[in-house]
Amino acid sequence: MNKEETMLAKRLTELSETAYHRDIVTFSDFLNLNELHILHSIPKNSLSSPYETFGGYEYAERQMVAFLPGALSYAVSYPICVLCVSPAHAKYAEALTHRDYLGAILNLGIERRKIGDLAMQEKGCLVFCRDTIAGFMIEQLTKVRHTVVTVRKLEQESFSYQPKLQEMSGTVASVRLDSVLAIGFPLSRSKLVNYIEGGKTYVNGKLVTSNGYQLKEQDIISVRGLGRIVYGGILSETRKGRYFVRIYKY
Repeated sequence: MNKEETMLAKRLTELSETAYHRDIVTFSDFLNLNELHILHSIPKNSLSSPYETFGGYEYAERQMVAFLPGALSYAVSYPICVLCVSPAHAKYAEALTHRDYLGAILNLGIERRKIGDLAMQEKGCLVFCRDTIAGFMIEQLTKVRHTVVTVRKLEQESFSYQPKLQEMSGTVASVRLDSVLAIGFPLSRSKLVNYIEGGKTYVNGKLVTSNGYQLKEQDIISVRGLGRIVYGGILSETRKGRYFVRIYKY
């Protein structure tokens, strides 16, 4: 690990110690895929408390870590707010992208680690953020590019979000990582190998660099620069011994 990664591992270890000694739930900021991999790589005996992760909805890529005091299960209330950012006048709105929304937020001086996923909607964008910055964003985020926007907080009690998934299927010789990725991302085998061996592919938040990694049903595969898929499992076996599998692509 480099210096920044070592410091992150130390910080996470300290949070686990705080949870244990003070008997309170402690939270990290949002972690990206590489940071989640560092978390999962810390030996369990080095952490004083068990942990769980959540990003505001099922399948979230950027997630917070909650360190729990003791081995008991807790109904954890994460300090996550969901903000709906939408054009004030849809008729005059530009065609805004994920990058446009994120850029406008970061231009306010907000650190990336305070922001979770941004989920694009038909008329705007959902922003998962740390609760401590929600009020500031509601007041200060008034424009995305040249489009005037409004920001409102969604109530967690009534909030529900499921990302739209595109169902896809294909045949593979085995449920190897590279074979399944080829269904969701129609690239040459050499390019897919580069993504895997180049440290850009994560399965359930853990870095995987082996092309032959065997997937299990409901594994979530994230490839930096390409997107995410959920491996849906084997549907049937062909006469030639190949497998007909299903995936869901974000």
